[in-house]
Amino acid sequence: MYGQNVKPPETDLEVLTWDAYGAAARELAQQVADSGYKPELILGIARGGLFLAGSLGYALSVKNLYVMNVEFYTGVDERLEMPVVLPPYLDLVDLDDTKVLVVDDVADTGRTLKLVDDFCEGKVGEVRTAVLYHKSQSVVDCDYVWKNTEKWIDFPWSSEDAVI
Repeated sequence: MYGQNVKPPETDLEVLTWDAYGAAARELAQQVADSGYKPELILGIARGGLFLAGSLGYALSVKNLYVMNVEFYTGVDERLEMPVVLPPYLDLVDLDDTKVLVVDDVADTGRTLKLVDDFCEGKVGEVRTAVLYHKSQSVVDCDYVWKNTEKWIDFPWSSEDAVI
């Protein structure tokens, strides 16, 4: 629909500033805490979920942060046919009783979250998901959501072109 590095019209764009991100991450952490869920490990989906994973780790006093690299988006509203896990691959050995919080910036199609959730299924004690944004077409109903939207999100960490 939109070419690489071409943003949609303002009316189709949700802009998240760094200040708003800080408040959103804190509110999302409060949702998790209020639910009584106490994750022992936070699994951030790279790249967009890295910022949120770190923020939730601090807010929820969880030091065990892991990363799973998944490639799906190639540009604005452009993606691969299926999400692909990239190396290094995560080893979930000895985590069969562990409570895991899987974190990403947005559940757009939800296919990336589903891939990671399926990867964890049966290998950890319990998996819950947290995202800043959730869209109605997502195949995953996330446990914790800061905001629902149908717009393209302009995140502060990816709003400018790369320097290289």
